Amino acid sequence: MSRMKNLIRLTFCLLVLTTRYCTGQEAIIKTNHPDGWLIRTHSSSYQMIITASGELKSVYYGPKVTDARKNDAWVTTVDEIPVRGGSAFNTSALEAVFDDGCRDLDLEYVSGNVETIDNHPVLEVIQKDRYYPLQVTSFIKVYPANDILEKWIEVKNTGSRGNIKIENLLSGSIVLPTNQYDLTQLSGKPMNEFQIYNGLLTPGIKIIQNKTFKSNFNPPWFAVHPAGTSGNSGPVWIGSLHYSGNWVLKFDQAFGGRLQILGGINFWDTDIMLKPGDSFTSPVLTSGFTTKGLDGAAQNLSAYIRKDILPETHRNDLRPVIFNSYYADGLNVNEKVLEKQAKSAAALGIELFVIDDGWFKGRDNGNDGLGDWIVDSTKFPHGLTPLIREVNRLGMRFGLWVEPENVDVNSDLYRTHPDWVLGFPHRQGNPYRRILNLAKPEVFHYLLSSLTRLLQENNIAFVKWDQNNFLSDPGWPDAPPDERREVRIKYIQNLYRLVDSLKGRFPKVWFESCSSGGGRIDLGMMSRMDMAWVSDNTYALNRIFIQYGYLSCMPANTMVSFVVDKIGNYYRQPTSLNFRFNVAMSGILGISTDMDKWTLTEKELAKKKISEYKLIRPLVQQGTLYRLVSPFETNRCALQFTGNHTDSTVVLCYNMAAYLQGSQVVIRGSSLLRLRGLQPDAQYSLKNLDDSDDKGRMFTGDELMNVGIEWPVREAYNSKILLLEKLKR
Repeated sequence: MSRMKNLIRLTFCLLVLTTRYCTGQEAIIKTNHPDGWLIRTHSSSYQMIITASGELKSVYYGPKVTDARKNDAWVTTVDEIPVRGGSAFNTSALEAVFDDGCRDLDLEYVSGNVETIDNHPVLEVIQKDRYYPLQVTSFIKVYPANDILEKWIEVKNTGSRGNIKIENLLSGSIVLPTNQYDLTQLSGKPMNEFQIYNGLLTPGIKIIQNKTFKSNFNPPWFAVHPAGTSGNSGPVWIGSLHYSGNWVLKFDQAFGGRLQILGGINFWDTDIMLKPGDSFTSPVLTSGFTTKGLDGAAQNLSAYIRKDILPETHRNDLRPVIFNSYYADGLNVNEKVLEKQAKSAAALGIELFVIDDGWFKGRDNGNDGLGDWIVDSTKFPHGLTPLIREVNRLGMRFGLWVEPENVDVNSDLYRTHPDWVLGFPHRQGNPYRRILNLAKPEVFHYLLSSLTRLLQENNIAFVKWDQNNFLSDPGWPDAPPDERREVRIKYIQNLYRLVDSLKGRFPKVWFESCSSGGGRIDLGMMSRMDMAWVSDNTYALNRIFIQYGYLSCMPANTMVSFVVDKIGNYYRQPTSLNFRFNVAMSGILGISTDMDKWTLTEKELAKKKISEYKLIRPLVQQGTLYRLVSPFETNRCALQFTGNHTDSTVVLCYNMAAYLQGSQVVIRGSSLLRLRGLQPDAQYSLKNLDDSDDKGRMFTGDELMNVGIEWPVREAYNSKILLLEKLKR
């Protein structure tokens, strides 16, 4: 009897200490000593405490801990939702002005609840202002297997009278343990996106932001890590924002070592008016933690994007080999030219045939016709139907380029509705091209109707969605005065609604995101797009750097890469056709050139390379990526894609340049190539796909990972593709 009493006492004590919500392998735990919440993934823990005065504090985010007891190393100075109010020692995620002019907030904890969204556990915490009618609900969605958290915030005016102006609402804040940190970010410009930069975060606030609706200069991604963290070991916190409008990331490094990271909508020149009963929800901020270095962080993020973010319809499908007309024809497309190119494309093994710019009414140069989404009757006298039928007969699907959000001044749409564009009175915008104000309901409905008609009348399997304007003059003069500064947010809301509506009506259609190259690559748009155009720079040497950076923040099955020929003398580079194919084969392979100008030898090579790509495509698009050699650190690059069961691996190796000392070629960096992620005791056959006579050499997994192999590429501007197959015992 006494043993039973002791067991009951022990059970009661455990229940007092913690209340466990067992969804997601006990991912979210209510703690009682201290009062708060503990969130655990496979490798990380995130802990919050509720103070005696009702404040919710974020105290720990880092390597996984099993004990929720108070620790003196916790950071206890930052609220889970830091607000403007009281002492301004931290960077605020929420700033509001109440009807009586008060600009301070004072939040207190009300309740916490665990629910399930899309089969993932979500912690919902409600706080409210202690005096004013503002309710603030924060959400944390947990992806335990990939060590990922999603954060977002909802604010609501719960009063019966009086408006509340929201002057800033970020998606969330994370606080890192006291340390000295480096920031890795991706920066660049059009034609040179996704360049990797790394630097020490010194005391103060570092800001990365976008004010122009385009992220060619900075995609909304970051990685933070202690100095000395390598590609495959060490702690890394990673983050990415689900938003395609104006966004901001802030890194507040305190003198004592505490680092606070925030991200969300950039409220520069923006505010939101909450009338009684109104609410507003921020976009999602994704964060993740790993102890496996920058590569481990990228692998977790890529797996999460492939499994949970990309549109569900094509999420698990292999992406097709693409022909795109732009670098072959420019705007000079017509039925006769394209039918000939379609036959050439099909003969090479192309699977998707895409007409880029130039197909619609009045599009004889780059400043005319945009906005009139009607097929040009001169270029296509019978419409697109005969061409589409021929493309389908040849065994390919058909795709089309559109740029719905912009309008040329020389177009029927602009002449009919000049009031549909963004702009301010007494200010002259771009004299040739303007941005349609998608915040207007009539613009939304026009675009939905026009694009619906286009897709209904033609058997279109793929849409390339472009946006080539940087946001300027974001005026909305006919909106109510208290809504005019909401134009940027309402624009993006309607943009998402437009794409979602089209995908709902045409669920089998593939979509590609494009914006002067890689200007709209974020998780908000990529939750709606199946792939992305990474840069208008299609030259292979430049692409190695761009694509290596891109693969830090997105998976390879979203990265479209074209093989092109030289265009005049612009960026002329001494790269062979084989090299250009090998570079493009690290993502979604495409061709954009006049194939009929190729020699018979070049056509045979192209057909061979497309066949090789289809062989390795499951590894590249669905495997785990190990970035073995960085082009930012040496004059070479190596990418390894390994299948989920390590049965097959492909390694793409590139030499970008030679550095001469006398007559000797000097290759910077190690002369050995060591692979990762293999089964140590397994036997592998390794052969060079570029050498048809290579019968393969035998290695064990631990040989390849620890001893390595000699760097396989000798000449500058050359490349090799190595295929490894695990031998069955």
